[in-house]
Amino acid sequence: MTRLDHLMLPVRDWRASRDFYVACLGFTVEFELPQGGPTGLGVAAMQDDGGLTVFLEQQAAPVAAGAGSHTLQVDDVEDFHERLAGAGVAFLSPPTRQFWGYGATLADPDGHIFHIYDERSMREKG
Repeated sequence: MTRLDHLMLPVRDWRASRDFYVACLGFTVEFELPQGGPTGLGVAAMQDDGGLTVFLEQQAAPVAAGAGSHTLQVDDVEDFHERLAGAGVAFLSPPTRQFWGYGATLADPDGHIFHIYDERSMREKG
């Protein structure tokens, strides 16, 4: 068996990123190290519903983001978009037909890109 278990994303402010991942993406905090991580500037370990841990590691240097992207599966992409857009989260694109199927795209506070989809919409509209 091979599965992705942990991943690290560089961030400018680990606390602000932690709050975004909890409030907007529904992740839970596994643990925090205010002066931890390789940089010593702080790290938050965030866990998704499938058990993947994402380390949000604060960097001293500017954060380079947007070169890659991540995909999140949600229960309902339309509801997810409506809830977050209503809370003021700016989407790069609302739910629509994309080159990869049907879904929405947003960026976290550091510019890391997330494609959002649900299985039903992907089957019916993708």
